[in-house]
Amino acid sequence: MVGEVKMISMVMMSIGVYARMMKHAEAAMACLAVDPAIMLLVVGVLMFFITFCGCVGSLRENICLLQTFCIFLTLIFILQLAAGILGFIFSDKAQNKVKTVINKAIVHYRDDIDLQNLIDFGQKEFSCCGGIAYTEWTKNQYFNCTPDNPSQERCSVPFSCCLLSKVESVVNTMCGHRMQEQSFSDAGKFIHTEGCIDKLVNWIHGNLFLLGGIALGLAIPQLVGILLSQILINQIKDQIELQNYNLRHRSDPWQ
Repeated sequence: MVGEVKMISMVMMSIGVYARMMKHAEAAMACLAVDPAIMLLVVGVLMFFITFCGCVGSLRENICLLQTFCIFLTLIFILQLAAGILGFIFSDKAQNKVKTVINKAIVHYRDDIDLQNLIDFGQKEFSCCGGIAYTEWTKNQYFNCTPDNPSQERCSVPFSCCLLSKVESVVNTMCGHRMQEQSFSDAGKFIHTEGCIDKLVNWIHGNLFLLGGIALGLAIPQLVGILLSQILINQIKDQIELQNYNLRHRSDPWQ
């Protein structure tokens, strides 16, 4: 199990490094905080370090590495528990934080292809457009609705906001053109007008049991890892004490 997690972490690190190297330096630095490649890289490095400590520590019976493995697992478990509790208690602040992240992602939509694909996937899956509403796409410099914006996409929204018809043989990729100039009722005939934040909140409320099951599925292996590492640490300590005891009695047989 630890070996499989280690391989997954190495794959995530490789994808993250490759994705960062393939981006232009200026664009990559501009959207650093919302870059999916950075998220993959950070998670991959953390997983690799933790699994390395657990794997090598158990094979070499190294107490220091095992304690490091146990401490990190405990910290991650506590942080997950605290995040869940705080997110439930301070749901309004958590929603505002999500809104800030989404708004920043909208601003850098065209700067990062990975971020663009992630936003497009979210808007298609949740049938939504923008943060609060479709008009929030005006925060992006390409979709900005000000009269002095020279972009051909002025006042438009991405294609992922569009209502797709199964009966049409030809897909209209320009269905989001100038939609920000339309009213909610008129725009609703062609695109999703509801924001992604409300859709995400409604999805979370409707899938609490599923999310709880996922959280439990993540917590159980962590608790098992903490318990097993502590058992192994105690066994190693007992073995060291027994070896020291035998050495003392061998050196002094009259005791």
